[in-house]
Amino acid sequence: MPDKKNLNLDNLPDLLTVREVAEILRVSPLTIKRWGKRGKLPAIRINSRGDRRYKKEAVLWMLGIQPKDQI
Repeated sequence: MPDKKNLNLDNLPDLLTVREVAEILRVSPLTIKRWGKRGKLPAIRINSRGDRRYKKEAVLWMLGIQPKDQI
């Protein structure tokens, strides 16, 4: 999980957990889950439990940051 004090957006993994996304966007994990249900931030379901993961690009887009290779 990213260190709260030294959050470096360039070093984030490609897929983020609900908790990691909530920390980055400074909202609650429940808000992240709600956004996923509404299609605002689509989730990828992994494993048999259906754990949610979110693409780093989608999270950065919500922050208004364009990936460097698309500029």
